[in-house]
Amino acid sequence: MRAGREPEDNEGSGAVIVPSPGGGVRKIIHIDMDAFYASVEQRDNPELRGKPVAVGYPAARGVVAAASYEARKFGVHSAMPSVTAKRKCPDLIFVPHRFEVYRAVSRQIHAIFAEYTPLIEPLSLDEAYLDVTENLKGMELATEIAEEIRARIRAETGLTASAGVSYNKFLAKIASDQRKPDGLFVITPKHGPEFVQMLPVKKFHGVGPATAEKMKRLGIETGADLKARDLAFLQQHFGKSGPYFYWIARGIDGREVKPDRIRKSVGAEDTFREDIHDLETAREGLRPLMDKVWHYCEAGSIRGKTVTLKVKWSDFTQITRSKTLPAPVASAAEMAQIVDLLLSSIFPAAKGIRLLGVTLSSLRAVDHGSAPQLALAL
Repeated sequence: MRAGREPEDNEGSGAVIVPSPGGGVRKIIHIDMDAFYASVEQRDNPELRGKPVAVGYPAARGVVAAASYEARKFGVHSAMPSVTAKRKCPDLIFVPHRFEVYRAVSRQIHAIFAEYTPLIEPLSLDEAYLDVTENLKGMELATEIAEEIRARIRAETGLTASAGVSYNKFLAKIASDQRKPDGLFVITPKHGPEFVQMLPVKKFHGVGPATAEKMKRLGIETGADLKARDLAFLQQHFGKSGPYFYWIARGIDGREVKPDRIRKSVGAEDTFREDIHDLETAREGLRPLMDKVWHYCEAGSIRGKTVTLKVKWSDFTQITRSKTLPAPVASAAEMAQIVDLLLSSIFPAAKGIRLLGVTLSSLRAVDHGSAPQLALAL
């Protein structure tokens, strides 16, 4: 599959085509900025260019918010503890976050998107889906639109973006990862099902590390393995996610691109290699999860009123503990205090803890212009 080939109906190919509202094949683009936060820092500070950079703080309990591609070569990645990142890359340069700058650049990028289609679904500051089936420029090829958008992003912001083009959201997102950084990849209806079957399930959007490990225990490591399982099996083992896995294993995703997408909650969880039995170890395990949640909220200018702690015990039973405030959580420190109260309530624990998770819900947008300075522990 090469850039320039376009999603098209292929009779007799075995591909299942997802129609657009107008009756043809949908044309979806997924745009993903390359190492966005770190690239902005390198753009604005020439001394950082070509060097391993991490956005965050090198404190003992700090967490990497983003890493440049130079840093990623050493195994540094987002959500990694800063001490681990520094050990992997001794020359790593830490720079503090500047979310107001990232938001401004994101607005520039989204203004470019809006010249091509009103059907834009932002996923974060640095990525979005675009439905260009019927676009404002009257361009026939989604590939040409993606290339034009990438060129304009480079010219107007000095940054690079990768793009995936396909006939549904799932495959467009997978495609954008294929030629990072600064690349474009197309998955056509003819090749979509075959492409999915060859792909490791751990690369599927919606399959996190814990789910990938569970699939591996069930003998599912590729899209072909996933396709071989029937719907009843997948529902039995993965609940409400079962139908989603069943259809994407066949290259089918009927979700529409939804403008002004509003998340109801944001959360992070981690399954530990060894069960946790003491309070302090549990606190340490929760810190990077809280950082990840707060980082998302700060980046998207959103806050939530309900904090939920999820605990999965060693016997796979689980509980949740929640606290809802009269007003949105104002800072990372306040969220950490609430999580600690919820966590302390389950100790001493009768069983080992296999998984911990933190979720912030009842989300709403906040106005940084009138809000006090917010702390972000990275």
